[in-house]
Amino acid sequence: MSVLRIANASGFYGDRAGAFQEMLEGGPVDVITGDYLAELTMLILARDRSKDPSTGYAKTFLAEMQQSLALAMDRGVKIVVNAGGLNPKGLADKLTQLAETFNVKTKIAHVHGDDLIDRAEELGLTTSNGTPLSANAYLGGWGIAAALRAGADIVVTGRVTDASLVVGAAAHHFGWKETDYNEIAGAMAAGHVIECGTQATGGNYAFFDSFEDMHRPGFPIAEIEVDGSSTITKHPGTGGAVTAGTVTAQLVYEITGARYAGPDAILRLDSINLEETGPDRVRLSGIQGEAPPDTLKVSINALGGFRNEVTFVLTGLDIEKKAALIQSQIGQQVPEGTTWTLARTDHDDAATEEQASAMLHCVARGQDQKLVGRAFSNAAVQIGLASYPGFHLTAPPGDAAPYGVYTPGWVRATQVRHLVTLPDGTTEEVPPHPGTVPSAVALAPVEEPTLPPLPSPSTTARAPLGRVAAARSGDKGGDANVGVWVERDDAWPWLVHTLTVEALKELLPDTKTMEVERHVFPKLHAVNFVIRGLLGEGVASNARFDAQAKALGEWLRARHLEIPEEFL
Repeated sequence: MSVLRIANASGFYGDRAGAFQEMLEGGPVDVITGDYLAELTMLILARDRSKDPSTGYAKTFLAEMQQSLALAMDRGVKIVVNAGGLNPKGLADKLTQLAETFNVKTKIAHVHGDDLIDRAEELGLTTSNGTPLSANAYLGGWGIAAALRAGADIVVTGRVTDASLVVGAAAHHFGWKETDYNEIAGAMAAGHVIECGTQATGGNYAFFDSFEDMHRPGFPIAEIEVDGSSTITKHPGTGGAVTAGTVTAQLVYEITGARYAGPDAILRLDSINLEETGPDRVRLSGIQGEAPPDTLKVSINALGGFRNEVTFVLTGLDIEKKAALIQSQIGQQVPEGTTWTLARTDHDDAATEEQASAMLHCVARGQDQKLVGRAFSNAAVQIGLASYPGFHLTAPPGDAAPYGVYTPGWVRATQVRHLVTLPDGTTEEVPPHPGTVPSAVALAPVEEPTLPPLPSPSTTARAPLGRVAAARSGDKGGDANVGVWVERDDAWPWLVHTLTVEALKELLPDTKTMEVERHVFPKLHAVNFVIRGLLGEGVASNARFDAQAKALGEWLRARHLEIPEEFL
């Protein structure tokens, strides 16, 4: 069968408006996917649904379809998105109304069954903070495939894995079976690359300054082949670039080890061969897959309490003493649940007042809304004439706001009904996967590959790691990951022998007391670190300055170490 061109037009809830139209008008595509459901998004949608049960889906997708529905149907392009969130039926109904308003003929299906909130207690899906607001299992791609097989033009889903949007479309197009693990794993790899939109075409890329046009990167396209191999590209004339580096950056994004688990297969990330086959064309081949685990991951979100914050500006001399004074003063009035972070952004003998100033961040958390809200705000403001010299704030604190806590859970795959409501209104149940294996087997760590010989000693110079290596980092619940790789073949032996767990902890002191894992990917010239617990209770709890660890890799690249001069 022919190559299937699957484009992506959304990497998160709030991505670039008009991207669906860009992909439709920019060149030929067969399917357009959209990924809307990050862990934080599920909490946002859960809070929406708690206020209005008719909501709980990504409303921005409706705006995209108001602009692009008629054009997509006219060109025969299928739309597959997880914008249904916590209410895929509600979104499907809205799309039906939209199509009727525009007099566009379209067949709409929705995938559901992932929402386990009504069975949370029965399945043991509780959190330390009590009853969750949402509990959603990560489904696979076979419900999407069934919808497309029934003639659907648009498929909206609830919580499926990000890569499942591509897996479902490819499995239907090529007629794959559930046990075609290599092919499915290939589609998973392509899906993982394009799921975050322009991150595959130069967005958030360490060496962004090597590309001529980064004003408006184009969205990515995966050209899937019948054996699961793919070529990542973009529409001609769009900004950004597709290189082995931009694809590697996405392959090491938000992963753990060599086994990348999904409900349809295990993708062996260490099997992927990358080849630049032309300008803005990178081919992924040789991909191996394995049977999936017999459990499904569940995204559980609950309210953790209330949160407030304020930033004090400390200027000039005696920064540490000024910080100690205000901490003691605030601590007497709001004694519990406050954390302090002093950012020494000040410079000695500074030419401007801003350069002479440090920032002292204070975050209050607790169950008492009044204490975290008005009492904390009053304490921070009313002390304004009775504290350190030069007292002022970046902005006055406001009222307490609720914050969320993310908890991962697991259930047996057979405990979840994977359902798809077809365009004719009938509902089918996707049978349980026939080839699952125990999770302990499916997710077992792989043996560390043989490392290349340690390079001979050479003259070194102290320089930032980022002069040689690229990195990309992100969040997985309370954990963070940072993938680091080099583009020079001769620098790979140096990187893999130098950037050990011990070295990472020295370069990133915040991680010294934490459990850190390292995973090695020789074919990508990459190492990936998983830092357990760095993000506390997840992004919604705002535990750190960089709550999603998006800049953790850039901090690492800015750290200095001894680097062989030939690489500099």
